[in-house]
Amino acid sequence: MSAQIPPLLRVEPKPKRQDTLAAPSPITRPGSALSLRSSPFAMSKDKHGKDIVVVGADKFGFDSRVPIDTLRSLYLRPHYVSTVADYENESPKEQEEFHSLFVKGSATDYQSKSIFHPNDNSISYTTLSRFPPVKLLPHADRKRILVTGGAGFVGSHLVDRLMLLGHEVTVLDNFFTGSKTTVSHWVGHPNFEMIRHDVIEPFMIECDPWPTLISPVRPALPNAEIYHLACPASPPHYQFNAVKTIKTSFMGTLNMLGLAKRTKARFLITSTSEVYGDPEVHPQPEDYWGHVNPIGPRACYDEGKRVAETLTYGFHRQDGVDVRVARIFNTFGPRMNPYDGRVVSNFIIQALKGENITVYGDGKQTRSFQYIHDLVDGLIFLMNSDETRPVNIGNGDEFTILQFAELVRDLVVKVQQEDGIDNPRRSEIVHEPMPTDDPQMRRPETTRAKEVLGWQPRWTVKMGIEEMVRYYKAKMAEGSI
Repeated sequence: MSAQIPPLLRVEPKPKRQDTLAAPSPITRPGSALSLRSSPFAMSKDKHGKDIVVVGADKFGFDSRVPIDTLRSLYLRPHYVSTVADYENESPKEQEEFHSLFVKGSATDYQSKSIFHPNDNSISYTTLSRFPPVKLLPHADRKRILVTGGAGFVGSHLVDRLMLLGHEVTVLDNFFTGSKTTVSHWVGHPNFEMIRHDVIEPFMIECDPWPTLISPVRPALPNAEIYHLACPASPPHYQFNAVKTIKTSFMGTLNMLGLAKRTKARFLITSTSEVYGDPEVHPQPEDYWGHVNPIGPRACYDEGKRVAETLTYGFHRQDGVDVRVARIFNTFGPRMNPYDGRVVSNFIIQALKGENITVYGDGKQTRSFQYIHDLVDGLIFLMNSDETRPVNIGNGDEFTILQFAELVRDLVVKVQQEDGIDNPRRSEIVHEPMPTDDPQMRRPETTRAKEVLGWQPRWTVKMGIEEMVRYYKAKMAEGSI
């Protein structure tokens, strides 16, 4: 039976299992892929060489700081942590060490203990023994927050942050591109609620109105917030049903703005760099109106987001709704759908499988990529600021697609070698015809975010890719990909 167990899941000497992910751990197990000392996650450094210990900041009267190890314990934890043979043979101490693999200190109380049965490729799920610890906030500081699309890639990371900060979070999602597994570790928590709902249909919920005063001299921030993220964002998904996509952008935004108006909630919509189309101005500032083909295959998303912005500012001017608009540029990180057609996930999965890496066109088109933690910081800062104008949130580090493919290929080989794979296959780069209306340049002008929000990216692209490679590598080992 041991021959059927994926190498990354074995334990020596029975036989020895390697850690599913090379993540920081209070233990160094014999045979583990990387010890704490050599783990790339043991000490992440930002663009200026400073250690990244926490994400977030205390800005605009809202403290969004969370230890990075705590976040990693949520999105780097495996769906299962043991094979049936390992589980039966390990001592309770060995099981405890492996279950608390992803954070410093013991996390066994809130790590999954599901068991994988390799003989029939099945899994025995279990609920968490205990929820991850969250801040205990006084009522005046605890917000009631609605996140549409909260089970998606970006939404789930935002939900994790808001939950750990001690706020009450309701997730609204129809699970077209999202997945319950991204937020399943919060299901049942008294501060959390998940509702299956399509935003193109009206939704009624009660939220706290603006409080009066939390002190005789200082007015409180609004206790009700709506983060409106719901919309397919990758080309295969938003082109699958173009009419539904534009309905989601328009009707979904209309319904959520109506809810914000009724409940007096602050409203943030995640728009996109696609509103700039195939830009003739580089980099793209917020006051650039864009260069968009209104009848092309991407128009359902591009024009959908443009009309969503128009609708948002209509409610702002006409009805006084307090709005925020975030224009998000290319973002990547764990929980991205590996088959959603985006360049980062495509390249990593192809390289991990030893397949050729597909580059469309000559590869000279450029993109800029930001890591998910930087984006979540930007969204939270914007929501709690007084800025009502659109704000670009993206990384100014620009790559050609060909350069990016080479970087991903090199990092995949590096990770495979560190995990004990001798002479891993180095993928070849092949070229395919360019898709219709694919932008040639894309890089944000982020002066407004830096000056108004005090925000700028901290994570390097290389550091983010390496973490994402290890995430996908573990998912492939456990059979999720």
